[in-house]
Amino acid sequence: MSALDEDAIDSIGVETASGKVLLTIADHLDWADENGHVLALQKKLDAYLAFVASGELNEVYPDRLGRKPVIDIVGQFPMPMAGRSFLAKVRPIAASVGIEVRNHVLEQ
Repeated sequence: MSALDEDAIDSIGVETASGKVLLTIADHLDWADENGHVLALQKKLDAYLAFVASGELNEVYPDRLGRKPVIDIVGQFPMPMAGRSFLAKVRPIAASVGIEVRNHVLEQ
């Protein structure tokens, strides 16, 4: 799966420490085209948010019931200011419907 594959959830699981359900976005893209990268993340995040909001997550992953959903963007490359600014706008919107959005760089 990849950040470019808008119609797929890359990974779903439960975070052991918190019990939250993790929906992971595997972001392998570099940031050479920052605007294009942000657009790809926007499309992918929109699909993830719709997946949760529509109730499809509950159908596909019934173990999720009662667990807070987290969209975790796991990048291969550090996120520049354009990406961080985008996420700063997305996080409160997602939080308003009970979804946490976070990101980190994959340790190599």
